Amino acid sequence: MEQLTPAKVTPADPPGGAAGEAEKRRALRKMKLVALSFLLGATLVFLLTSWAQSAGWPGWVGYVRAAAEAGMVGALADWFAVTALFRHPLGLKIPHTAIIPNKKDALGTSLGDFVGSNFLSEEVVRDKLKRVEIARRLGGWLAQEENAERVTSELATMVRAAVKVLRDDDIQAIMEQAVARRIIDKPWGPPLGKILQGVFADGAHHKLVDLMCDRAYEWVRDNHTTMLRVVSDRAPSWSPKFVDEMLADKVYGEVLSFAWAVKTDVNHPMRLALDKFLGEFAQDLQTDPDVMARAEQVKGQIVHHEEVQRLIGSAWSTAKEMLLTAAEDPSSELRRRVRLGLVSLGSRLVSDDQLRSKADGWVEGAAAYLVKNYSREITTIITDTVERWDAEETSRKIELQVGRDLQFIRINGTVVGALAGLVIYAVAELLF
Repeated sequence: MEQLTPAKVTPADPPGGAAGEAEKRRALRKMKLVALSFLLGATLVFLLTSWAQSAGWPGWVGYVRAAAEAGMVGALADWFAVTALFRHPLGLKIPHTAIIPNKKDALGTSLGDFVGSNFLSEEVVRDKLKRVEIARRLGGWLAQEENAERVTSELATMVRAAVKVLRDDDIQAIMEQAVARRIIDKPWGPPLGKILQGVFADGAHHKLVDLMCDRAYEWVRDNHTTMLRVVSDRAPSWSPKFVDEMLADKVYGEVLSFAWAVKTDVNHPMRLALDKFLGEFAQDLQTDPDVMARAEQVKGQIVHHEEVQRLIGSAWSTAKEMLLTAAEDPSSELRRRVRLGLVSLGSRLVSDDQLRSKADGWVEGAAAYLVKNYSREITTIITDTVERWDAEETSRKIELQVGRDLQFIRINGTVVGALAGLVIYAVAELLF
């Protein structure tokens, strides 16, 4: 079976694109010509002084000849050294030449190790973040209204993108399993009883009782005919009609008086009995097994009702529509609150030393955790990327970036070699 090899990747172009690369290539060629001119100048001076020395010119010619000769040697040596970094000089595969193409992977590994040891250490990261004061800078930036609006807009864009990418069926299933099922599966009696007990203890239910009493009185008051008909229908057949009407009027009057008394008297025995009943009912929901079991039965009837099931099924669709509408509307209450919250947070980060210290600690801790546990994975990005680069193209790209500066090595080699040759020749002349 044929073994697949990873495809070679060309390193990214330098900033500026093709135009910037062309400009750097022209500058590199120009510096190569300048360095070459130094070598050619030293060669020309060496040839002329050699001729002059053989023709019997004065002794100073020897000094110039020695300087030119040493300058040539220095220029050639440095040309060889610079060229050997990127390719084989003159195409000759001399050992330890074309260093970058041949040692590309090793250089990538060394670079990754260097970055990991010197830049991704916990001490370096903590020190840098402490000096940067991220919380203060972020707070000052967020405290400005336009910046908070910009962050809010970006968050809204992220929310819209995330909501649109998510599959409705998957989210609906998650909501039903993780939310609805957990709520439904738990007994409702004890928590409901505890809530009701707190409500009844605070007297918050009295307004509801008042409303019920008002409605009961109004119904009795407005349904005189109905009350008369109910009493008449239940009267014996042998009873005279006028007696039935008198009895019905008497019953209606008593019921109306009772309803009025309950409505107006907050300490009416009916109200007190209702308070007692509600309190006992709340307690029974928490302790009485029979009442708790009946509460579960009622819960099952409610949950499995067609309308409730339809409501649960459409929960995500409704929430999604509301979220998208709020995210897309710059004047929505959601975005307004997020924007104000960001401005408030920014102001607090600037003015509240304790909060700012906590925020800086969180950032430092998170960054330290990442570099402590994942620095190897981060540096692997460097080594893996360099390994995928094409060797020749990598060499060309690097030479394009730093080759112009390296030509100064050749120029300096010519000048320094000439000076060294001159000094060595002069010392030799003085000693011998």
